[in-house]
Amino acid sequence: MSADGLPPLREVIERHGLQARKALGQNFLLDLNLTGKVARAAGDLSEVTVIEVGPGPGGLTRALLMHGARRVVAIERDERCLAALAEIAARYPGRLEVISGDALKTDFAALADGTPTRIVANLPYNIGTELLVRWLTVAEWPPYYQSLTLMFQREVAERIVAGPGDEAYGRLGVLAGWRTQARIAFDVPRQAFTPPPKVTSSVVHLVPRTAPLPVDVTTLGRLTQAAFGQRRKMLRQSLKGLGGEELLARAEIDPTRRPETLTVGEFVRLANAL
Repeated sequence: MSADGLPPLREVIERHGLQARKALGQNFLLDLNLTGKVARAAGDLSEVTVIEVGPGPGGLTRALLMHGARRVVAIERDERCLAALAEIAARYPGRLEVISGDALKTDFAALADGTPTRIVANLPYNIGTELLVRWLTVAEWPPYYQSLTLMFQREVAERIVAGPGDEAYGRLGVLAGWRTQARIAFDVPRQAFTPPPKVTSSVVHLVPRTAPLPVDVTTLGRLTQAAFGQRRKMLRQSLKGLGGEELLARAEIDPTRRPETLTVGEFVRLANAL
């Protein structure tokens, strides 16, 4: 038995035939010390609802409950995992709600239901970035969540926390830097997962800024996509379709600069000029 009175995860996986599926971007984290570290990185959970995406056999789910999460709402599209998650729900009556469905079609704000909410997840690799962009670009700000504590491949994590001049700086860095304070909390070695992915993973912790610079979120998205779509080119080239030199003149930005040299504030200025 594990510390929470439930069987070890390897046993759960064997009993329910839960080999990780590549098509679902699954890599299960079985080490309860590590899942506990992820849960702790999210802070004090005793008064909050935690939304988890892709719990799989429930390693992180168990850690969140053991670390005192008042309530966990777990969204899982792989129906093979539901029986294992139901066992955890039985062990923690009234504290775990499992939703069988696709996170990309989920209304997260409705799940938060106005209560203090944090999102904590070992995100499936194939939808992680898309979900993060959605969470960063919600219309209502400050958003319905207090923080995001998410696991990504290390290179994606580096893109999220990157700033001007960093090699990894791009659209993700601008969006995350504009609306949140993001940092890499710690790395997780490949060997910690089943099956081991080809790369190191990192846990990123993002806290919403109360008053990000005012700008239309869709326009900022379009602009960063255009600028970084041709990142080696000067801005007058990459932004041609959006007004090129004229737009840059309005925003008082040198047209010969490259996108990775612009600060978040300069991108906001450009978007507002657009």
